[in-house]
Amino acid sequence: MAAGAFDTRRFRNALGCFATGVCVVTTRRPEGKREGLTVNSFSSVSLKPPLILWSLSRHAKCAPAFRDAKYFAVNVLAADQRELSLRFARPGGDKYAGIEDLLSEGIGRVPLLKGVVARFECRNQFQNYGGDHIVLIGLVERFEYWSRAPLLYHRGRYRKLG
Repeated sequence: MAAGAFDTRRFRNALGCFATGVCVVTTRRPEGKREGLTVNSFSSVSLKPPLILWSLSRHAKCAPAFRDAKYFAVNVLAADQRELSLRFARPGGDKYAGIEDLLSEGIGRVPLLKGVVARFECRNQFQNYGGDHIVLIGLVERFEYWSRAPLLYHRGRYRKLG
């Protein structure tokens, strides 16, 4: 490839070949406002200590909330939660409106989603900037998981196992 000819669209398409789970990461601002967004950039880092990571765009409106949060939760979505993924992927608006029955509260009053495959409640431990994203590393303080099929994302589409 010639210098300067890097095709970001083709690069994104290549990255999309890696099937991932779908998560909604949630937090609460100091004044109490709930924030959340859909991500597929979730990964384990370490077992001892228990660390996970995820990333978000530096330009996301909620970036300051997550950057400054003391706690956040990673909610790994189940196969039947595609609509929740779409809700939290949309910019703007109150993503929590009308879904109170799907919520509970975790450490630091962070919103937790019910019906998920797994959930990790984390202390915001480390952050690093990589290109146009912030990589957040959380120290897992509490987690739960259930026997449910996960929602998957591959080549720009939602998928299910089997």
